[in-house]
Amino acid sequence: MPDINALLWPRHVALIGASPDLDSLRGRITHTLVSHPFAGQITPVTRSHAEVMGRTAYPSIAALPEPPQLAVLIVPAQYIPQELERCALAGVKAAVVLSSGFAEAPGDSGASLQREIAAIARRYDLAVIGPNAEGFANTAAALCPTFSPALEAGARPLLPGGPERGQVTVLAQSGGIGFSFFDHGRAKELAFRYVVTTGNEACLETMDIAEFVLAEGKTQALILLLEDIKNPATLRRVAEQALRAGVPIITAKIGRSEAGVRAAASHTAALAGAYDAYRAMFERYGLIEGFDIDEMIDLAGAFLACRGRLPAGKRVAICTASGGGGGWMADTCAAAGLEVPVLDADTRARLDLHLPAYGTSQNPVDATAQAVHKIGYAGLARLVIDSPTIDGLILVVTARSAKNLARQRADLEALVATAAKPILMWSYTLPAASSITLVRDMGYALITDIRNCARAFAAMADYRTLRERFLKPIEVRPSMPAERAAATAALAGGEPVLCEWEARPLLAAYGINSLAGTLATSADAAVAAAAAIGGPVALKVQSPDIVHKTEAGAVLINVASPSAVRSGYGKIVAAATDRLPSARIRGVLVQPMAAPGQEVILGIKRDATFGPMLLVGLGGVNVEVLSDVVLSPLPLAADAARGLLSRLKGARLFAAHRGRPPRDVEALVDVIERLARLAADFAAEIAEIDLNPVIVHAQGEGVSIVDALVVRRGVGAPAPASFT
Repeated sequence: MPDINALLWPRHVALIGASPDLDSLRGRITHTLVSHPFAGQITPVTRSHAEVMGRTAYPSIAALPEPPQLAVLIVPAQYIPQELERCALAGVKAAVVLSSGFAEAPGDSGASLQREIAAIARRYDLAVIGPNAEGFANTAAALCPTFSPALEAGARPLLPGGPERGQVTVLAQSGGIGFSFFDHGRAKELAFRYVVTTGNEACLETMDIAEFVLAEGKTQALILLLEDIKNPATLRRVAEQALRAGVPIITAKIGRSEAGVRAAASHTAALAGAYDAYRAMFERYGLIEGFDIDEMIDLAGAFLACRGRLPAGKRVAICTASGGGGGWMADTCAAAGLEVPVLDADTRARLDLHLPAYGTSQNPVDATAQAVHKIGYAGLARLVIDSPTIDGLILVVTARSAKNLARQRADLEALVATAAKPILMWSYTLPAASSITLVRDMGYALITDIRNCARAFAAMADYRTLRERFLKPIEVRPSMPAERAAATAALAGGEPVLCEWEARPLLAAYGINSLAGTLATSADAAVAAAAAIGGPVALKVQSPDIVHKTEAGAVLINVASPSAVRSGYGKIVAAATDRLPSARIRGVLVQPMAAPGQEVILGIKRDATFGPMLLVGLGGVNVEVLSDVVLSPLPLAADAARGLLSRLKGARLFAAHRGRPPRDVEALVDVIERLARLAADFAAEIAEIDLNPVIVHAQGEGVSIVDALVVRRGVGAPAPASFT
């Protein structure tokens, strides 16, 4: 296994391509590297100079008296493979390739060079980050092999002073943005352990470094900037390790839009992947998605400050001396999905003893400047924090001057040390630098963006809930041997696409039953089938070649009379044949009309990165126009299926409303769970499953699966590209 310890904690570093020219990248990285108080040895390697910045230089890695553990390479791309191999032969264990011009460049020459780097790293078991990386920073070792201006010595200390505090690690495929997290975070007095940029990830990936960082146990929050995931198994493993350790992963995924996908591909040669699948993985494994640098920094700061006392729910109290600030925060909390409940009578009675007549104790607690001056922010918060109606508190303060906060320091420190619930601070004025330092030293998160403050509280509550659920055994119902055997038999044929009639035995093997019906191969047989049903019927052409039956005119509904059934049979068969003369027609499925209910679409879609994903969406206009769908990786337990339904925008349609009874959600959950088991058990054989529509009837009346389609993997002709 590559030695990541040699990469991040070397005793001796060689800089290949070192230069004294501060106007060049080579000179900037040399200056940054030697300017920090790294206790180990730094050796410049260059043929152009005998000495660089006061240090003896050597013409090659082989000329060094003893091999370094880490080599940092910044030479033209075409020379990187040979230099990397020389390093390996000299005994180097790890390398950082800063040079660009590899797979991110147009044409195949750069990609070919990158493949050479990967092959050399495998051959010699080297721990290599890059190419096209911007290096890393290990703040504890004061080791900064990077040309990022954010790490220039003297700009600010690598670590904040004051009391020891939790640390955050940043891992990013983008170098510039990776170090921007450090820049923004240090301005807010966050402590960083590592900033590691991985570039094109020819060898080590972001998740490989994350696994090392988690095992080390010195990082309390992770910030990840992702462009792609090359090994989904590593993502799952890292996410589960982080959840067990209680280390939140705050992530941003580049490639949410078509333009973002293009940018990711040109930037680090990443194939950005389907964003919806990434989002499903994040939601399953507790990764907290951020959407800009400051939001992610504020999320990390809140988790670090509130570590060990995350909110048990989403009920928040707001304490303020500014009525407008409190009201605005209340609106923002509501928009973030938080509750701002009226406080209990006992808490209000205690508060009212200290508030002027024009204050209010209901929540937000508007103590006014008069009461805050009298009892202080800590005194106000102490009266509220133990209320049984809340799960945490947001203090609305002005941190423009540190004098008032400094005067209350002892009380504020005692409050945060003894409070069992989390407390965040929002400053509606721009805080003085001394205020930021003071508040962080006292153990609080000070946030200046009102939305970030509310989002942080909500994210901490969600994280706690998900982690507690994760730490319990996952109760996924196992499949029975008989189910597997029946499904295997149903898949024994060679057809790449199974229309509804052909898919029925496969689905039924797992207890997923479609509407009753008969396959008719003549108009007379259709009339007889309809007569046996005894009511209006639906007629549907069955062909593995026609996946959009409605568009092909191959469906008729509410067909009542024998003559209408006879003529309808001929009409839809003719329409299907006209639309696709080569279509193989199995017959016409004659089904009873389903009772009305809430239409839902269920499906299995195979993501190129993460494999089979279960899709749930509201049917009709909701899925086609509003894209009201959610995805989940497999396996999926019943509780998780209920959670998926609750995340739909139209989830309230399952509840009783306007005289309509509630829908049979438990019957739908049962179908989802069975479909997930089928897809997981036969992931190697099934590419896609489409159940659309599934009609959810009134509570206790079950569901009706009105149509189904199955696409197999690697069988015969290519499967249809998409279907609904």
